Amino acid sequence: MDLKKYAAEAIGTFWLTFAGCGSAVIAAGFPQVGIGLVGVSLAFGLSVVTMAYAIGHISGCHLNPAVTVGLAAGGRFPAGQILPYVIAQVAGAIVAAGLLYVIASGAPGFDVTKGFASNGYDAHSPGQYSMIVCFLTEVVMTMMFLFIIMGATHGRAPAGFAPLAIGLALVMIHLVSIPVTNTSVNPARSTGPALFVGGWAMAQLWLFWVAPLIGGALGGVIYRWLSEEPTGIVAGVKTA
Repeated sequence: MDLKKYAAEAIGTFWLTFAGCGSAVIAAGFPQVGIGLVGVSLAFGLSVVTMAYAIGHISGCHLNPAVTVGLAAGGRFPAGQILPYVIAQVAGAIVAAGLLYVIASGAPGFDVTKGFASNGYDAHSPGQYSMIVCFLTEVVMTMMFLFIIMGATHGRAPAGFAPLAIGLALVMIHLVSIPVTNTSVNPARSTGPALFVGGWAMAQLWLFWVAPLIGGALGGVIYRWLSEEPTGIVAGVKTA
């Protein structure tokens, strides 16, 4: 049963990374009909909505190490399951980035060093934002993301609407923070593309692990303090 959960997390994170980063790499700047910043934001949000309905009942649909850690900090996920969930998420993101690289490299003039939807700060921030500002942005955005996830999956929240609230929250997060960091709030999503860009992307990857994990833990703890009961484990079906 646990293996199915890990497989679901890998598949879901694959979809989030491939659809979200793919929209940025392939479709965002396509001449005259590119989807732009709004389109990329929607792609990330829709990837979560679609997967939440598809695998939420299997694994809880975390798709993000920061979400897994945040839910554990908020008392909504068993700490002993953090590592296998994170491994599955990172694996799914790496496979997605690999497939995206194969597809994107089929276009004339493709240059992976131009970013490949990687996250960055200072000279590699889309808006040239400083490291401190980027760190703060990632902490706050991930914190609010977890706060919304905790509330949307709360026992007293309207049933069946959690995927929409969570997906729309991710859209809003991207609308605000793409110019700052290219938006991570997800260490797995950041790791996949960074491995293929190498160089600066790998050197700056630390921020997109540390800041989201801190933000996720803060969001989980704050919501747990605000509304501890009723609780519910966000891990899909029960293990055998």
